[in-house]
Amino acid sequence: MRMLILSRNATLYSTSRVVLAARARGHDVSVIDPLEFQIVVNRRRPELFVGGAPVPSYDVVMPRIGASITNYGLAVVRQFDLMGAPVMNGAVAIARSRDKLRALQLLTLQKIDVPITVCARSPAGLEAALSLVGGCPAIVKLQQGTQGIGTMIAETPQAAHALLETFWAMGQDIVLQEYVRESKGRDVRIIVVGGKVVAAMERVAKKGEFRANLHRGGLGRGIKLPVSYRKAAIKAAAVMGLEVAGVDLLAGKRGPRILEINSSPGLEGIERASGVDVAGAIVDYAEKFAKKHRSLSRAGFMRRFRASISAERVVGE
Repeated sequence: MRMLILSRNATLYSTSRVVLAARARGHDVSVIDPLEFQIVVNRRRPELFVGGAPVPSYDVVMPRIGASITNYGLAVVRQFDLMGAPVMNGAVAIARSRDKLRALQLLTLQKIDVPITVCARSPAGLEAALSLVGGCPAIVKLQQGTQGIGTMIAETPQAAHALLETFWAMGQDIVLQEYVRESKGRDVRIIVVGGKVVAAMERVAKKGEFRANLHRGGLGRGIKLPVSYRKAAIKAAAVMGLEVAGVDLLAGKRGPRILEINSSPGLEGIERASGVDVAGAIVDYAEKFAKKHRSLSRAGFMRRFRASISAERVVGE
């Protein structure tokens, strides 16, 4: 199988682990920086070039698009989509998950529990917004942040006003979110691949920090997932349309509450904490995904592609 990984750096742990797992299974793997592609739009058919040469066909394409290149990276993935390439995590699905507010809107349409979240763009409604999320402390988030970057806690209304007004002045879109006190600086990261949970870990924030992200110094340990957490993670990934997803959730009084979904989850922390070969599970699923795609006609692919876009307009049952 010819496999392409879209990644800015082939030496990153997650990228290199997938490469090693694929090669161990006898696959031919290429890693190309999304910024190296030239997107060709014309009347005949969509094309991609690298270094002045047409991109060859691949059995499966795996995007690992970082937040720093979201726009161009998504344009490249979208071009692969339009060319009919088998892409594990299409552009529509990645865009859904990357926009925090959009993702939460779609999750709640499907009756998936999330922390109460308010998006406001004017100081005039800030007092009402704070009241809606249960007052302070409250979480302030950039809509496009990752790895805990752009996630802050406002301990007082004055702090909330200062944070929001500063970011609004910078033209940033911000969401205000309920602080789930019972989580106590802990969250759960679950990796879903092909509609199945393959690994999970609990993350615990370091002392003095409310974010449990490992990049923020949090500690991870493998856990046995309750059935409700497993079901919530699988459903959340499906709502986003992601074949591979990292689902973050909190333990709430009502059960699991989805925080966010990552389309390019890091593998290092969860592989070490859980002892699971997540990269191997991803490659195993890629084999099945490519085989399934080969049996899909061009017309069938386009129907599925259009349906994934129009699905956002339909309220879940």
